[in-house]
Amino acid sequence: MNKLCEFVIRYKKGVIITFLIFAVFGAFFASIVSINYNMTDYLPEKTNSTTAIKIMENEFKDEIPNAKVMITNVTIIEALKYKEKIASIDGVKSVNWIDDVIGIDTLTTTPVEFLDESILKNYYRDNNALFTITIERGKEKSTVNSIYELIGKDNAAAGNAVNTALSQKMSYSEVIKAFEILLPIILIILILYTTSYIEPLLFLISIGIAIIINMGTNVFLGEISFLTQSISPILQLAVSLDYSIFLLHSFNEYKEEFDAEEAMKLAMKKSITSIAASAATTIIGFFALMFMRFGIGKDLGLNLIKGILLSFISSVIFLPSITLTCYKLINRTRHREMIHKFKGIGKNLLKINTAVLIIAVIVSVPSYLAKSNVEFVYGNGSAAKASRTMKDAVHIEKIFGKENILVLLVPRGHTDRELKLCYKLSDIPHIDSVISYVTAVGAQIPAEYLPKELVENFYSNNYARIFLYTDLPEEGIETFKTVQTVLNTAAEYYNTYYLAGESASLYDIKNVVSKDTKLVNLIAVIGILIVLLLTFKSIVSPLLLLFTIESAIWINLSFAYFYGKTFNFIGYLVISTVQLGATVDYAILMTERYLTCRKELESKYAMEKTIDDNLIAILVSGAILSTAGFILALTSSNPIVSELGNLLGRGTLLSFIMVACVLPALLIHFDTAIQRTTLYRIFNVYYRKK
Repeated sequence: MNKLCEFVIRYKKGVIITFLIFAVFGAFFASIVSINYNMTDYLPEKTNSTTAIKIMENEFKDEIPNAKVMITNVTIIEALKYKEKIASIDGVKSVNWIDDVIGIDTLTTTPVEFLDESILKNYYRDNNALFTITIERGKEKSTVNSIYELIGKDNAAAGNAVNTALSQKMSYSEVIKAFEILLPIILIILILYTTSYIEPLLFLISIGIAIIINMGTNVFLGEISFLTQSISPILQLAVSLDYSIFLLHSFNEYKEEFDAEEAMKLAMKKSITSIAASAATTIIGFFALMFMRFGIGKDLGLNLIKGILLSFISSVIFLPSITLTCYKLINRTRHREMIHKFKGIGKNLLKINTAVLIIAVIVSVPSYLAKSNVEFVYGNGSAAKASRTMKDAVHIEKIFGKENILVLLVPRGHTDRELKLCYKLSDIPHIDSVISYVTAVGAQIPAEYLPKELVENFYSNNYARIFLYTDLPEEGIETFKTVQTVLNTAAEYYNTYYLAGESASLYDIKNVVSKDTKLVNLIAVIGILIVLLLTFKSIVSPLLLLFTIESAIWINLSFAYFYGKTFNFIGYLVISTVQLGATVDYAILMTERYLTCRKELESKYAMEKTIDDNLIAILVSGAILSTAGFILALTSSNPIVSELGNLLGRGTLLSFIMVACVLPALLIHFDTAIQRTTLYRIFNVYYRKK
């Protein structure tokens, strides 16, 4: 540690230059990192829907459509011309319409009223043509813009690819917007808390450089998810800003007796342990995400772990260097202390501690039960309500109804069995029509006598493709029940079968993450419990701390149940780990200071002093993290990110309340048990008896 301190102080200018160089490279590499907006890409490779998608990509010329375009007031011939123009747009891999089902000759020579109504209604109604389109991944934004230019404002485009294009357009700008709002608020909070106008800027520069470097290192991962891009920088800032505050707080205490360099050495030695412990609890919470089978957990968890480690390194190496370099400027910009310690608040809080503790215990039980019964959603989130995307989706649904396509793949070569399966599938509720070779062309007509393009729409060398048109939403109880029914029906006729489509993928996500949820929470709790046991060398106090934060999490998550709302499973997983890992630091700080004071004072007076001296520090940290959450919710148009922001903001406030009001009561009421179960006390009693 001494060598690190001496190195930082001796080579402070070199350290600053090195970090700045890394930041420049980080900013460049961050700009070229690919962003993945498709949640289904993070499913395990061997899930049914993932296998179906791979088969479609390898054996069929057309993949599953991910967009719809509706052209109004057109004839069949005009619609075919539009199809050609859409197909020619860069990024459009395929365009499917009724001519791909019944053949273009039949379509152009047969009057509309004589066409099969069960097939026609999915493609052409009241002079409105509906095309299903496959847009190449990664090109959604440019391709959708070109489609808009072609179809104009009177026609409509909707679907996952269109939603993705909107997200691509808004995600980067929304992150910038969030920082534009968040940074001034954090600066104001820090200026009120510190005694210099420059110190808050140094805090933000230190963590800001760590964020830039972290985002740049993602270039080695190849790509990151849109969720990681949206929330990781803000979470890293809000969670790790405390590290800088801890260091400079110690520095300001020592510089009253020592010169600047000696004061920094002492501050680094004193604070690095507490900073490391704080970082460790946060990292464990994020590390739990790495155990998810659903890849989004690894993507987000790894990014946040890197971010916390880089923030830690920046706080103990870069921040001391730039602080000493700017020391004279810091002194010239001193101001009086604007927020004083809350003298007397400890005595007032302890007057109500027993009542608050009873209320907390009573509320925690139904909250735990409620959060366990919240319904999740598993999709990527819909488009912003005020956007053209949402309006177009409503327009299409108004004319063609709700349409959700599933694609069933079964082995080729059994036309009789395929026909029986199609008849059985058509009897399933919510399936409007079943389109396959045997239903659209006929089981008796050999494929050799038909155009190759028509046959390839239904058959590959190994598989037959059956399209199921449903009136179901993308997800929900009824949707998942139907998906399971389709799979069960296919199992009656074939040993091998695969189901693709947005609902099929979401069904697999649901099954995967239902197990991930329990595992992630268990690992996070056990990991942090171990850290607490090592920190306090006590059996009782870690359990009290965990109850304090976990009950705040239960109450936070129970809001959705009591308000009759659902929330995205990602919000549940992330907040369960982030709120635990980030806000348990408040409980650790409160408990450590209490145990220190307890050596000299009775429990009641020790707690009064602890609250008076430390509540303001916890309040500042909580205010920053909570503000970050609410601003994330305010600035994001993506429902997943917005929902997560609300959970983070509300959860931090609840954790602060529990630490300020409930934890003191627990520590006082269990004071005797804590003293008796502390490791050194147990050893002393044991050897005394011997």
